[in-house]
Amino acid sequence: MNIVFAEPIGLTAAQKKYFFEQMSAQDHSITYYDSIPANQNDLLNRAKDTNILVISNYIVSEEVVKKLPNLKMIAVAFTGVDHIPLSLCKEKGIAVCNAAGYSTQAVAELTIGVAIDLYRKITPFDGITRQNGARSGFLGNEISGKTFGIIGFGEIGVRVAKLAQAFGCKVIAWSRTAKKVQGVDFVPFDQLLQEADIVSLHIPLTDQTKGLINESKLRLMKSNAVLINTARGPIIDYSALSIALKDGVIAGVAIDVYEHEPPIESNHPILNAPNTILLPHIGFATKEAISSRSEIVLNNIKNWINGSPTNTV
Repeated sequence: MNIVFAEPIGLTAAQKKYFFEQMSAQDHSITYYDSIPANQNDLLNRAKDTNILVISNYIVSEEVVKKLPNLKMIAVAFTGVDHIPLSLCKEKGIAVCNAAGYSTQAVAELTIGVAIDLYRKITPFDGITRQNGARSGFLGNEISGKTFGIIGFGEIGVRVAKLAQAFGCKVIAWSRTAKKVQGVDFVPFDQLLQEADIVSLHIPLTDQTKGLINESKLRLMKSNAVLINTARGPIIDYSALSIALKDGVIAGVAIDVYEHEPPIESNHPILNAPNTILLPHIGFATKEAISSRSEIVLNNIKNWINGSPTNTV
């Protein structure tokens, strides 16, 4: 097999060397690229002879897949796979495996972190302090006793629920399939938006979830509620969100994901909205998560080669 890592996935030098030696011993070839492809043509050139393509969250277009006649597997070093043309891969018999679960704790911790930041005004008061300011308007809120609404209840949603409960929150949730989880009440979607003090998104991006949080849904929320998105950017209509923040429809947001990978446009509507914490997609980015991801991806490749595929999408 010809295996191409078309972009870096966080492998250490030792991991690269060990995997190279393992695969070479079985007559497989390995190519590592240490930069993100410049464009789809660059990706195509890197992957033109590959049987197994390793990618993180760089978009793989249908056009690229159509021009890779030897492609048999795509190993995705990410949980979400909305950047992969799954229907075409299925049609062509190309296996797609993801790194499910690698960032569960990392994303859950960031979610709680930004919730506390929003409530205690940590980020704005850091700026005030650096400008020689003092405690004017300093009173914040505690998340203890608040209703924490979780939209999407996969592994990350479950972990967020446990952490929120540890901070004394009441947890309500909505997902396509209700689960029996101690201390968590599953409620209809609109009811969650109406009741939650903190709304956190943990659903995949699909045709059904794109634009799910729009103007009408934002207006269901409490005026003192905050919204957190560590899932996928297009789940929210950011133009509507910006207007909602300016009009005081909701109190604040923390955003880690956008319509595409940062940097975002200088005229992006969310940049001019008040009471925002804007992050450059770091939810997954911990040393522990990247180490776990690397091991999952390498095992996915080895298992697929050995005829026992894991984490297939």
